Amino acid sequence: MAKLISKTYGDALFETAMEKQCIDSMFAEAKTVLEALQTNPDFGRLMNHPKILKEEKLQVLEEVFKGRVSDEMTGFMTIVIKKDRFAEMEEIFNYFISKVKEYKKIGVAYITTPLAMNEIQKANVKERLLATTPYEEMEIHYEVEEDLIGGMVIRIGDRVVDSSIQTKLSNLEAQLLKIQLAN
Repeated sequence: MAKLISKTYGDALFETAMEKQCIDSMFAEAKTVLEALQTNPDFGRLMNHPKILKEEKLQVLEEVFKGRVSDEMTGFMTIVIKKDRFAEMEEIFNYFISKVKEYKKIGVAYITTPLAMNEIQKANVKERLLATTPYEEMEIHYEVEEDLIGGMVIRIGDRVVDSSIQTKLSNLEAQLLKIQLAN
């Protein structure tokens, strides 16, 4: 249900940004609002509190965001609150940000390696990803996981390329167990 809500509202925000030709500014504002929501959990608790009237929540929203973000963004958040969907606000903005990144051909990759990569290695990986994907720009998040032993795991959206030695050893072990069981 939450995915449907975030998609519905995120698509509406995207369409508004396209119509008003302000995709870049709405993208920047969405990231700013999302960061504000994530760094201030008390604000979320206040906005989700059942005993606080909707009118009071709207007033708080105006005081916090009016003049800091566009009227379109404030208006959008007002609609979300009026529809009692503030609890899904972060997911809505995450969906919108992802949709804009797809539109702008910005890929998001999560790369896990057993050791930290140096800048040359990172540049080589980025260059290779740009050459083998339809993206024109790549946002890469690196993570170190020593259990991988060697190789790397690359995740872009729902695609995963796992060339880690840990996975290769697990696959080999499974194949050996099949052979052993067959005999």
